[in-house]
Amino acid sequence: MTNLESDMTFPTYDGEVKPATGATLFALGSWLRRGKASADARQLFLEGGREGDSFYRDRWSYDKIVRSTHGVNCTGSCSWKIFVKDGVITWETQQTDYPSTGADMPEYEPRGCPRGAAFSWYEYSPTRIKYPYVRGVLLDMFREAKKRLGDPVDAWAAVVEDPEKARAYKSQRGRGGMVRVSWEEAMEIVASAYVHTIKQYGPDRIAGFSVIPAMSMISYGAGARFHELIGGTMLSFYDWYADLPPASPQVFGDQTDVPEAGDWFNSQYLIMWGTNLPLTRTPDAHFMAEARYHGQKVVVVSPDFADNTKFADDWLRVQPGTDGALAQAMGHVILKEFHVGKREPMFLDYMTRYTDSPFLVEIGEVGEGAHEGVDPATLVPGKFLTAAKMPAGTTTRTENNEFRPLVIEADGMVKDPGGTLADRFGEEGAGHWNLNLDGVEPVLSIMDTNEWESVEIALPRFDLPAAPGQASVGGGYVKRGVPARRVNGHLVTTVYDIMLAHYAVEREGLPGQWPTDYMDASTPGTPAWQEEFTSVPAAAAIKIGREFAQNAVETEGRSMILMGAGTNHYYHSDQMYRTFLALTEMCGTQGRNGGGWAHYVGQEKVRPIMGWGSFTFALDWARPPRQMISTGWYYMTTDQWRYDGAAASAMANPIKSSHLDGKQLVDTLV
Repeated sequence: MTNLESDMTFPTYDGEVKPATGATLFALGSWLRRGKASADARQLFLEGGREGDSFYRDRWSYDKIVRSTHGVNCTGSCSWKIFVKDGVITWETQQTDYPSTGADMPEYEPRGCPRGAAFSWYEYSPTRIKYPYVRGVLLDMFREAKKRLGDPVDAWAAVVEDPEKARAYKSQRGRGGMVRVSWEEAMEIVASAYVHTIKQYGPDRIAGFSVIPAMSMISYGAGARFHELIGGTMLSFYDWYADLPPASPQVFGDQTDVPEAGDWFNSQYLIMWGTNLPLTRTPDAHFMAEARYHGQKVVVVSPDFADNTKFADDWLRVQPGTDGALAQAMGHVILKEFHVGKREPMFLDYMTRYTDSPFLVEIGEVGEGAHEGVDPATLVPGKFLTAAKMPAGTTTRTENNEFRPLVIEADGMVKDPGGTLADRFGEEGAGHWNLNLDGVEPVLSIMDTNEWESVEIALPRFDLPAAPGQASVGGGYVKRGVPARRVNGHLVTTVYDIMLAHYAVEREGLPGQWPTDYMDASTPGTPAWQEEFTSVPAAAAIKIGREFAQNAVETEGRSMILMGAGTNHYYHSDQMYRTFLALTEMCGTQGRNGGGWAHYVGQEKVRPIMGWGSFTFALDWARPPRQMISTGWYYMTTDQWRYDGAAASAMANPIKSSHLDGKQLVDTLV
């Protein structure tokens, strides 16, 4: 500071030049930050003595306090006191009036982080865009055309339909050259582009995109409604951001419906998998840290020693993108020891009542479309056995029978458990959209019925290299036995039986290719098998899987997997997530306080979703809304498909997918 002071001088308002001091520079920063100040703050020199304190006092002075929030993508939306002087934010501090959580829980406050405490610096940053800008070369051409033609729509057409002019402004993208314009002119250019596009090509050539609705319900709704009403298409944010897990709607039918952050504290066994709480959920990370006081165990699955890793009792250092193999191996241990071995009543009852495990699945031949070298008579799992394939009278309700999957009881009677998709719509299903089972007592496995036979089904392998000269990945399949029986001419087994086969869990009396033990690396699903891909020691996968399940038994389900976007940025992320969710299901933790899965964006919701959806997507004018996945849209419209040389068969099922031979990925986008 000494060198800085000796080299810097500042002119005062009376023209005198004085050297800069530490206090002067501090006051100057305050003055520049606020953009304007009172008459006292404009004094950039000191008289000496205690009067120097006036600079410090002025820095923290304010006229009023208002409430605001720092609503960034961490979902925190923390409440802040904003101190304002002369209409400008001077500083901020946290509100401390959150409702109490009670004597048995940590309080939410102080709730905030350095990002929120410094947010006003961003508001007044010289790099913050506050006005509309247009690329200079485009603006010049538009203004010239409008002056010449008079009509702004004609002017826009004259620019974009001229190949030389279009090339001139498009070639400047990414090179700067933005010029500030008025809001009126900017809106005129945008509106002209919309009108010309609709006239020339039709409204379906227009697509809109906005950020997460939960962060901006009104702005998202306004823009989306506009595009829907003119006949345009609204692009999704869900897949484009790659932080929201598509596995959630795939498995549960909704978007990350998870507990509040405070429930992390209730967990007794917490796995942080792909989420770095101290960094991404700073205001709420203390719920995880303080849970150590009641003995919570923390496990971190992360490729690097991240900020949250220091809280871990066990750190599973997984290779990026291989998390699914680790979770599958943990599931192998849990299913073998707690389901088949101990037959833990809590787990089996949960799987029966709250998952699709007891539903019947048809088994049939591969038939036409089998890959070269695969016998068309090979048996593979098919679709659910539904009431539409059964004799009349099988179910008491007859609506939507093609969407009414069935279960089987110990005596071999096939029943409709109710509460399935068929009961979600229609008059007969009113009051039956629930999980009460309506007096039905399904079995999890065909083995638990009065008669069954064993059959071998083929399950694809995606962990082997392709055969020489073939583009197909996977390299083959494994054959594993499942119990089955005939139902109205259909050979069926249960989802649970197929799951055990997928996880390589052997049961007595079933043929097939089974691992010899946990250390058999030749068979997919074992702890030793996953070690080759993930670098996580087999012993660690066994230990953590066993502990996760045992804790669920002892605490009635208070084992939790806290997930974030970490694993969601890798290929087949939905499949990885589903292996995580399977762990919470097979241990009976989902839906219990302190248990299940908790995604860091799960609290980012549009609360008035029904009304907001009707307004946003113009459902009061037309149904269904026009929507499109962003990734597919950009893949097509930016011609990325032209440079994608991957063959569709490289990602194909090695048992039955010959219909993809000779096709590129773009051919599969429908």
